[in-house]
Amino acid sequence: MDLPAMINQIKNHPEFSKAGMVLYHNGVVRDRSRAGRPVRSLTVTVDQEKLGRILGRTRAMPGIVDVLVHINSDTPLVVGDDVMFLAVAGDIREHVIDALTYALDRIKTEATAKTQVFA
Repeated sequence: MDLPAMINQIKNHPEFSKAGMVLYHNGVVRDRSRAGRPVRSLTVTVDQEKLGRILGRTRAMPGIVDVLVHINSDTPLVVGDDVMFLAVAGDIREHVIDALTYALDRIKTEATAKTQVFA
């Protein structure tokens, strides 16, 4: 899935007319780790069960119409490659921002693991 496909999917949700905002996150592989080491590649693994629970909790948050995620997992990614797309549609800005922050933080800390190869 790419971002245009995700946009189309979320806009075709049967309750999209209730949405006043859609917020998108596009995580990409950067050239340096948080510690400053040069990165050659990154591989992400996903715990699908945990991911499903996180998405379910996020969809149940106040005002949320839909939440979609696509993670490029189990394959080496290089600098500039897309790691994750996350989309949250909801009624008002505060609800959507809170839901995207909740989902993104939980996905990164609870449902995914990354392996970096350093240059």
